[in-house]
Amino acid sequence: MPNIGPLEIIIVLVIVLLIFGPKRLPDLGRSLGSGMREFKDSVTGKDKDHDQLDAAEAKPEAVRTESSEPARHSS
Repeated sequence: MPNIGPLEIIIVLVIVLLIFGPKRLPDLGRSLGSGMREFKDSVTGKDKDHDQLDAAEAKPEAVRTESSEPARHSS
């Protein structure tokens, strides 16, 4: 099987640019990147929800302090 060189990569990029246009390329790249990231996370066993739970457990809870002014009740 022949190797893919820089000329072939440039040809593919030009064809993609002609098909999708310059306005849609950033969205396509973003979608491709997020898809690859999700695939990598699923293969390595990382989970966003699990990471968020770990981060929430690691953070200490904020301490509520009472205001020095008495609460006002409306009549």
